Amino acid sequence: MTKQIVQVPNLDGLLLLRELNHRVDNELTCTICTVSANAIRSDNAAVKAALLDVVDLLHQWADVHRALRMPDQKRLTDVAKYLQQLCFTVTKYRLERLAIRVLFSGDDLLLEGERCWKVGLIVSELLTNAGRHAQFDGRHPELRVELLLAGDIVRCRVSDNGSASEPFGRGEGLGVIGELASNLGGRVHTTCAAEGSSFLLTFPLTHTEQRAAAATHVVLFKRRKMRRPRP
Repeated sequence: MTKQIVQVPNLDGLLLLRELNHRVDNELTCTICTVSANAIRSDNAAVKAALLDVVDLLHQWADVHRALRMPDQKRLTDVAKYLQQLCFTVTKYRLERLAIRVLFSGDDLLLEGERCWKVGLIVSELLTNAGRHAQFDGRHPELRVELLLAGDIVRCRVSDNGSASEPFGRGEGLGVIGELASNLGGRVHTTCAAEGSSFLLTFPLTHTEQRAAAATHVVLFKRRKMRRPRP
């Protein structure tokens, strides 16, 4: 991975975010321990099984929380790897129980930590919305997350093969998505049809990210050249 030093923005905001993450981690750990202890003490098999199911759900929720942490601000982050892990944890926590599978594909791409995190927040919200609202009408439920670099523009698409259960509207979640996209210097394009819905996030690379993308392109080009069979 290409490593470059980037400027750390808004130290006060980062400190508050770290404190919030720390508190959430502590509360999750405390809750998991409490429910686990009650499960162990219970003599009722049905109650014990139900409490252990809650423990598993809390562990999965904690995994999503960890996957959504803001990456290191001092280095660029492999956004494809970040999103792949996020898709895995969201699937385990929410979508697997609905028999919805998630397919991920992504180009090699490095983003500044805070910007990578904002892309992750958008993808997480879109996956959650699709799992909550899409109607698959007998089709095998499927969500796709695709990350593509086209020149200096990042294109991240979240799509499903279901139909919306109600007319498309702008709720609080989609409002947050719009604000995050705007903060990235981009926007979200929405397409809703009977055969599925698609949300396309597009935004430009920063100068630092452009330099990293150019360096990555050179490395990949050299690797492909070395792998070509000699005549």
